[in-house]
Formats: sequence, structure tokens, C-alpha cells
Amino acid sequence: MENPPQRRDSQMSHLRASDSNREQVSALLGEALSTGQLSHEEYSDRLDRLYQAKTVGELEILTDDLQVEQHRPTASPVSYVQGGSSEPENIVAIFSGAQRKGRWRVRRRTRALAMFGGLQFDLTDAEFEAKEVEITINAIFGGAEIIVPEGMEVRCHGVGIFGGYDVHGSADVDPSAPVVVVKGLALFGGVGGKIRRRRER
Repeated sequence: MENPPQRRDSQMSHLRASDSNREQVSALLGEALSTGQLSHEEYSDRLDRLYQAKTVGELEILTDDLQVEQHRPTASPVSYVQGGSSEPENIVAIFSGAQRKGRWRVRRRTRALAMFGGLQFDLTDAEFEAKEVEITINAIFGGAEIIVPEGMEVRCHGVGIFGGYDVHGSADVDPSAPVVVVKGLALFGGVGGKIRRRRER
């Protein structure tokens, strides 16, 4: 990365960083990306360093060279958890249904199968293990729905054969929110999604 920010010690630099501190800095980095102060590469690099930071001082250097309002709280509708499992979560609904909603943890990789059954993933209040998570859904004579909060980016790479695969995120993406990559196959089935506006919560 060109011209990386340098450490500037403050009275709070030695304190352990909290999730709230990280969320605030994440929002500030997102603002810097949207205003052109950071390139996508620089933003990605700083975001990686953000979730590796242990102290407030390590967080401070990530925004010291940016023109942002340091006191502004985060506006991101999502939260992250650290130290999560690297093992994927497997969810199966065969002649039945399965649902994930509320305060649940979205693994880096989730694999789901709906066969003559139904699945629902509500990401509105979920916690994410990574900035980018992958959800693979195979719907065979079954269906699945993904509900995403406003501001989240969704990349849909699913394929429909005698079925439909149509999952989209917000038109206006919050750079501090995670990216959800959706993959899989809909065979005589359907996988769809919708955005839950903040006022609907």
C-alpha cells in the first residue's frame, strides 16, 4: 500500500480496542472510500488491519491521515464477530423447513440444501465472521429466501434450471457492511431475496 498511515500516540493508544471502536473506524473508512480519499486496495488493506488491531492506538493510525469526522458514530446496520470458526455451517431441509434469524452468526462459508423443503436466511440482525461471506444454496424442488438489511452488497452467482435464482442487495451500498456472495443451483426450485428497510425493523 502506498503512503501507509504512521502511528501517532495518544493518551488512549494503549487501551484495548472494543467492538464499538472497530465499528466506528470501519464507518469512517467507508466514508473515505466513498469520497475518493482511499482506493479500493487501500480500503481493503486498512479494513484487514482494522480487524487485526488489538489497541485503540492501532485503530487511530488507520484514520489519522483522512478528512473525516472522527467523532461520528457508525451508521452500519451490521456487526462483526472475531475469532470465528473456519468450518462451514451445513443446513439441510428435506421435506421440511429451516430458518436462521435474529442474532445468529454467519460463518465465512454456509452450505444449504432445500429438497422438497424451504429455507429462510434473515441477515438483518446477524453477526458476520468476515467482511465477505459465502452462502451456497442448492434448491431442488424446493425454495429459499434471503433477507438482507438495507445497505448490504449481494453478489449473486446462482444458476436456475427450470427454476429461478434471483438475489439482490441494496442499490446504495454501505462500504462498511459485509459482502454476501450467493452461489448454488435452483433445479425445479427457486432462490430469491429481498431488502428489509430500516423502518421495517
